[in-house]
Amino acid sequence: MATTTVTTTNGDAPPAPQASAGAKWDGTSMTQTDMMEKDTVLVLDDDDNVIGSESKRGSHEFSAAAPRGVLHRAFSVFLFDESTGELLLQQRASSKITFPNVWTNTCCSHPLHGMDPPEVDGPEEVKNGTTPGVKNAAIRKLDHELGIPAGQVPAEKFKFLTRLHYWAADTVTHGKKSPWGEHEIDYVLFHVVPSKSSLTVKPHPDEVDDVAWVSKSRLLEMMADPNLLFSPWFRLIAQRWLLPEGGWWDDLKRTMETDECCDYGTIARFDPPEEHMGGGGDAGPYLEDKGSSGETIKVEVEGDATKKQGAYGKIKTHKESKLTQLARLDEVWSAVSLLYVTPLKSNLESDHVKSKYNADDLAFCDEILCKVSRSFAAVIRQLPPTLLVDVLIFYLVLRALDTVEDDMTAFESNEIKIGHLLNFHKTALADPDWSMDGVGEGDERRLLQNFPKCHSVYAALDEKSRRVVADITQRMAAGMAEFVGKDLGQGTADVPQYNRYCHFVAGLVGEGLSRLFAASGLESPSLAKELHLSDQMGLFLQKTNIIRDYLEDYVDGRAFWPQSVWKKYSPSGDLGYFANQSDEEAKRMSLRCLNELVTDALELAPDCLSYLSKLRCAEVFRFCAIPQVMAIATLDKCYDNPDVFTGVVKIRKGLSCRLILDTNDFAGVHSTFYAFAGSIAAKARKAERAGAEGAQDPGLERTIKACEAVRELTEDEAGRRGAARTAR
Repeated sequence: MATTTVTTTNGDAPPAPQASAGAKWDGTSMTQTDMMEKDTVLVLDDDDNVIGSESKRGSHEFSAAAPRGVLHRAFSVFLFDESTGELLLQQRASSKITFPNVWTNTCCSHPLHGMDPPEVDGPEEVKNGTTPGVKNAAIRKLDHELGIPAGQVPAEKFKFLTRLHYWAADTVTHGKKSPWGEHEIDYVLFHVVPSKSSLTVKPHPDEVDDVAWVSKSRLLEMMADPNLLFSPWFRLIAQRWLLPEGGWWDDLKRTMETDECCDYGTIARFDPPEEHMGGGGDAGPYLEDKGSSGETIKVEVEGDATKKQGAYGKIKTHKESKLTQLARLDEVWSAVSLLYVTPLKSNLESDHVKSKYNADDLAFCDEILCKVSRSFAAVIRQLPPTLLVDVLIFYLVLRALDTVEDDMTAFESNEIKIGHLLNFHKTALADPDWSMDGVGEGDERRLLQNFPKCHSVYAALDEKSRRVVADITQRMAAGMAEFVGKDLGQGTADVPQYNRYCHFVAGLVGEGLSRLFAASGLESPSLAKELHLSDQMGLFLQKTNIIRDYLEDYVDGRAFWPQSVWKKYSPSGDLGYFANQSDEEAKRMSLRCLNELVTDALELAPDCLSYLSKLRCAEVFRFCAIPQVMAIATLDKCYDNPDVFTGVVKIRKGLSCRLILDTNDFAGVHSTFYAFAGSIAAKARKAERAGAEGAQDPGLERTIKACEAVRELTEDEAGRRGAARTAR
């Protein structure tokens, strides 16, 4: 795909160290059977949202259990010679397992999970017509099937036109009970080259038996020949859009240079002709009620992926109804109180802050903080003036670093990205004029573009604070670089690697904060040495986020659930198995896996409470405690909740406000932990009773034990808090 131009104001990108970029897909070393077993396609719902993944074999098998296989994403490339107007066709190889020997468009295949560059597109990429993922896949397969080098078909020259949803059993090849077929939402891509003489075409014999450049009239003759077979998807596209008078082929200039032929908001849906019905599951008409035979259905696109990086905004957010939320009067009052009665006080206007830092630069830092993390902004602002800006800048520096690490498309190679990461402390923190463009999305991109304003404030920090920020930034970048080259499409390898990743991106943050607290004089110098407890605080928050963000991370191609855990519950050996919540066994096993990971995170809670007990400054305590109580509330929300596998699960805003108001002292925190640990334990005991006569989840005992450990630590303070409330 076309990479975003990455520029820095201090010249060339920093040199990249020698590092492997991860295993590359190599079709030349794979048989047709290998690709069936190892290639992992993107499983979709009817609205083209990625909801999981499946092996190529599993998605194309037509059986009684899956009469039309599994709906997945595909693409169809039509490559034209501009000088003659001819279209390049291929005849699929006789060795192909599905639809062998048929003539079809230039290249048709599937975007895959776990590719580098990534091949997963979300609703926003479809809505704006960029679809970099399917274009990456198209370039990969044009090279593999036809030997066309990537440089001869640059991504920016592809034109995405529309999508079609179809299915077809391969009954022509394998008979009426064919075990194979296609069920796809197909992305149609056009590409025009100046002349076929400028194109290298060397077909792979296991993929392609023949190729032909054809005019429109010649194609009509071929399609009329009863001795020639054509793929069902090609016939649909040709008859609907390509061949009609005034269609896409008649005026390639208009098709390629305007948006008159583009339709990104609808999906055309087609049942196959009679000859392609049947198969191993005796499938009949299916899409009639969804808009078949050329009708189109409007696809509602949720979210706004332009505002955040990664899969944020591409995935459904599960929310309780407004009526349900308003019925919780205590939470409504908490929200009103936090907004108008007892809001968290901001110390940004203090004399100390105003006299020490450039007003305009600090104003930008405050404004961008609210944009990139509204939840953290309020708790940072309430910190004492001598600490507030140090933490604010620490957070923004790490957020900028994280933006570089998160961007999966801006850098031409992993080595280049690694170079930027490892040199970040030397460039961003050493050069007052350094900035970066073309990386990140929305406000994260703006943060990097305007980084000199952050550097201005950073440079005015006390030397002790600057040393902490620079040290943690360097170490975090090294950890991020370690994981850049790893294929995380199916998660981390095991729990130690899972913990190591969380340490780098969150545990180090905990250490840095402890050192800043101690350096400010607001906390004991000994707090800087509490490395284990600081690390556990970060891990508790990060693991909670990873658990909650299962589907977002999976769709984004960078997942973190440890394989040593989830593979115990996924018979397919694929992380996307859990997203198929319509399958009762998949649902049951997904919840067991989820609950084990929630328990793993919950076992960190005692150390988090121990850390909080060492804090003596009320504002620092509140700053540290609020995210912790939000985390245990989120774990309670996620536990045994199938919604985790179909969208984003979040606690109610009113509950968040109540938790903030209750987090003023140790008793309030203990009361919150006590309550949510009790709620999780109650769910586990309910599941234990339900499984008494059936298959028992062996992890329930561990969950209950972890909850009891938290409740034993917190019951005294929680009891005193409850007694005090009763007395009032």
